[in-house]
Amino acid sequence: MKYKILIVEDEPGIARMEKSYLEKNGFYAEIAQDGSEAIDKFYKNNFDLIILDLMIPKLSGEKVLELVRETSKIPVILVTAKVNEDDIIKGLKSGADDYVRKPFSALELVERVKAVLRRTETIHNNEIITTNDGKLKIDITNNRVLKNNEEVALTKNELMIILTLYKNPSKTFTRNEIIEIAFGYEYDAFDRAVDTHIKNIRAKIEDNPRNPIYIKTIYGLGYKAGDTNESR
Repeated sequence: MKYKILIVEDEPGIARMEKSYLEKNGFYAEIAQDGSEAIDKFYKNNFDLIILDLMIPKLSGEKVLELVRETSKIPVILVTAKVNEDDIIKGLKSGADDYVRKPFSALELVERVKAVLRRTETIHNNEIITTNDGKLKIDITNNRVLKNNEEVALTKNELMIILTLYKNPSKTFTRNEIIEIAFGYEYDAFDRAVDTHIKNIRAKIEDNPRNPIYIKTIYGLGYKAGDTNESR
């Protein structure tokens, strides 16, 4: 699976350089040239990390970070030409995971991206996500799902779907996003095949599959996880 990176940068030359080096190192990258475009792409896609320039038009980098943090724990690396450490500290306190100062080398940025993703993966891999009613637990560490403390027998594809949804429980995933994230870009499937997998998962985990609470259908959009309490 390729990690998806959103580059938020209004200087075309820098944005192209970042994208080129990230893709050479096995990442998939998209560019947003201002804060409004960044938020639009963030809401419509499932990125694994954001590289965010603070000095961008329309919406400031600080405002973009604030909006992102309202719904997501996605890692964010700030890029700044500001030399005032107070600005950087403010960004880190607002939820950024790291920062780089302009000018920077592309190789340094790539290594910082890798390091932040490693830290994030470590956090996820020590996580048990529990639904609000306490009946369903998604054990990220051991790649298993428990219902009433008994392991649910899921196929590999079913497990990947439920892990995808519950790792980012506030997000609604389209069928195509589920295919790309859970199975990879090379997976050959029609998006309606996701519906069949969801139906089978619900039959195994829901008390009433006709009125599901653990995997919700968001009509016209896709699917999202049920309400959760996260414990680490």
